[in-house]
Amino acid sequence: MGRNMINLNKLENNFSPEKNSAPKKKKTITWLTVFFVLAIIAFSGKAIFTRQKSDSWVYKVPLISNIKRLAESANNPLKGEERDRVNILLLGTGGKGHDGPDLTDTIIVASFQPSTKKVAMLSIPRDLSIPLENQGWRKINNVNAYAESANPGSGGLATSQAVSDLLGIPIDYYVRADFDGFVNIVNELGGIDVNVENTLEDYRYPILGKEEAEPYDSRYEHLYVEAGEQEMDGELALKFVRSRHASGVEGTDFARARRQQLVLEAVKEKFLSKSTLFRPSIITNIYEELQAHISTNLQVWEILKLWDMFKDTGSENIINKVLDNSPSGLLMDSAGIDGAYLLLPRNGDFTEVQYLAQNIFSEQNTEIKTKTKVEKASVEVRNGTWINGLANREAMDIEAYGLNVIRVGNASRQNFEKTVIYDLSFGEKENALAVLKEKTGANVSTELPDWLKEDIAKTSEGQADYARPDFLIIIGQDADTNNSGTINPEN
Repeated sequence: MGRNMINLNKLENNFSPEKNSAPKKKKTITWLTVFFVLAIIAFSGKAIFTRQKSDSWVYKVPLISNIKRLAESANNPLKGEERDRVNILLLGTGGKGHDGPDLTDTIIVASFQPSTKKVAMLSIPRDLSIPLENQGWRKINNVNAYAESANPGSGGLATSQAVSDLLGIPIDYYVRADFDGFVNIVNELGGIDVNVENTLEDYRYPILGKEEAEPYDSRYEHLYVEAGEQEMDGELALKFVRSRHASGVEGTDFARARRQQLVLEAVKEKFLSKSTLFRPSIITNIYEELQAHISTNLQVWEILKLWDMFKDTGSENIINKVLDNSPSGLLMDSAGIDGAYLLLPRNGDFTEVQYLAQNIFSEQNTEIKTKTKVEKASVEVRNGTWINGLANREAMDIEAYGLNVIRVGNASRQNFEKTVIYDLSFGEKENALAVLKEKTGANVSTELPDWLKEDIAKTSEGQADYARPDFLIIIGQDADTNNSGTINPEN
């Protein structure tokens, strides 16, 4: 695959190792809590937040103005600022009392773009298999555990290196923390409001401390969270992001990753509310939780500068992506020699995954889809060439225009020199067709050839939920050279 194996015994790059190298074997915490809370309390120090002295100056001076002044005084650039992208790896581990306490249960790359004040979150599934030096192919959630075993305190750095190699992007900082602190922090905030996208119903949510209880059913509780705006305390929010056995669409690790992102945004919104920012006693309590449940290589001035840059970023400027095994996803199911469930890149290497990570802030992803008025349209993309990964790459660009790619695959004929769009809406979605035509430079046809009809019949065979797309695109060799083409979103 042309990639270097990760050496867990020799960690040599520009990451700052954690101070006090004692390992922290906890669970997962939301990164936005860490980020925004530290930004407020770090510059003053724990000592000024005293519950006993109500006349302390901190109660009288607006916190935000002090943060802004101190952040602006930090003239040093952040790592990644010169390339207009700061990448922070967010990690959570299983923790004491659980199997595999150092396995990373949550892996999210949070990217910050200073020029646009946009944030992107890319969730990496824990079952993704990657090559490690002297270890062979292993699940990515093992990296932290291997490093901690060899050198306590090095897990954050080792996982940063592994993710950097996987995605082909530098990881500038990391934050590693646990669920215990998360529960307490959410409760200190008075709960959070989460926009639940799908009703979650899990009849097998494990009850802590009852792992060996009899009868067997007493080990689990019935977890039910209805779709819509829901107020959650720390305990419910933790269950919401940890549930693994929900029925329906919420029963996958990919849906779980999306729930984690929703909670991150909810914590950020609640913390930034006036009811929290101007109540020092709450901030004091949260600070104490963070002291016990977080490790990071971010320095105080870096946190302050990040705070000043991105404190006003709203949900409309947050990009959420999850690496998954959906029909248009970049991963596929597999199994190890021992039968363990694994995820592997669909096209055989990590080039498509890297393309997504490296272009997550592209103009197409952030501007064109908001400027171009496109009808809701579904698209199926098939590779009509022997160029590996071309269809998935084009599908990612097409999605950036607001179109819904429902399937990606190979055509039975792979001798296409020019891309062809088959308009199965028969002219009903003119704007979507215009965007696709200008993006791909393709020819357009409304009549399917017999061989393609047979391809579609084979694809839909046995699939009760098969949906006919509005557009079926066969990617030709011209797409390999036309990939940089763009459209004018104002037209």
